[in-house]
Amino acid sequence: MTGHVSIRLASERVNHCIPTANELPRFYTPGEVITGMQDFMRGHGTYAEDECLKASVAGVMDKVNKLICIRPLKSRYVGEIGDVVVARVLEVQQKRWKVETNSRLHSILQLSSVNLPGGELRRRSAEDEQMMRKHLQEGDLISAEVQSIFSDGSLSLHTRSLKYGKLSQGTLVKVYPSLIKRRKNHFHNLPCGIAVIMGNNGYIWISPQIQENMAEENEQIVSRTDREAMARVKNCIAALVASKMMLDDTSIMFAYEESLKYDSVKDLLDPEAMLEIAFLTQHRIINIME
Repeated sequence: MTGHVSIRLASERVNHCIPTANELPRFYTPGEVITGMQDFMRGHGTYAEDECLKASVAGVMDKVNKLICIRPLKSRYVGEIGDVVVARVLEVQQKRWKVETNSRLHSILQLSSVNLPGGELRRRSAEDEQMMRKHLQEGDLISAEVQSIFSDGSLSLHTRSLKYGKLSQGTLVKVYPSLIKRRKNHFHNLPCGIAVIMGNNGYIWISPQIQENMAEENEQIVSRTDREAMARVKNCIAALVASKMMLDDTSIMFAYEESLKYDSVKDLLDPEAMLEIAFLTQHRIINIME
C-alpha cells in the first residue's frame, strides 16, 4: 500500500506576508522605523534612535493622539471588564473554580457567579458546594465574561447569562489575542451553519449552530456535514493567522467563501492555498472599507 507524501524544499517556502493597505493594521518588526521623533511621544514597545521612533517588539501599532505604542503579537492575554473569554477549568476549589484563560495568572469563577438550577438569585448552600464537580469539572470548557479584575491582575469571571456556560461538541482554536478584533458581539452564527465564539483571550470555539438552551446542545450528535464545515472554518482561521490578519466574523466568513473552490478541507492546509485565501479575504475587506 503506497501513501502520498508531500515534500517541500526550503527554497519553495511560502512567504505569508501579504501587502497591507493603509486602513488595515500594519505589523512592525523589532528595529523597524515607525516615524520621526519630532511629532510623536514614545510609548510601550518603542525606543528612540537616530532621531527616529523604532519598534522594540513585533506587533501592531496603537496610536492615541501623539502617543505611539507597539502592541506585541505574541503576548499573554490582558483582560478587561466585559471581555468575552473561552476558558478551561483547571481545578475545583472551595466555592470557586480555577480556570485557564491564556492570561499571566489563572482566573477564578466563583460559585456565586454561575447559574444554578432553581433560580440565579437564590443563596448558595452547602449542598451546592458538594455538587460543584457535577456542574463543572476539571477539563471542561466554558464561555464566560470578565466580571472584575483583582489587584494582582488576575480575572474574576461570571456565567450569569444564558449565552455563557459549559461548552461541548465543538473544537477549540488558539490564536494570538492581539489578532481578535474587539466587537460588541463575540458570538456569531455564520451563514454556513457553524457558530463561533471569538474569545478576547485568543481562544475561539467552533461548534454547530448554538441552540437557545445550551443544555440541549450537550446531547446533540454532530453530523458529518457539520464536522466538515467546522474543519473548514478552523483551517480558514489558520490561513488568516498565518498572514497575521485580524479575526472577526466578517474575515472568517470571507475566508470560508474563498475556500470553497478547494473541494477537500485538507487542501486548505497547503501553504499556497493558505496564502491565496488570506490574500483574497483581505482584498474583499479593503473593498467593503472603500
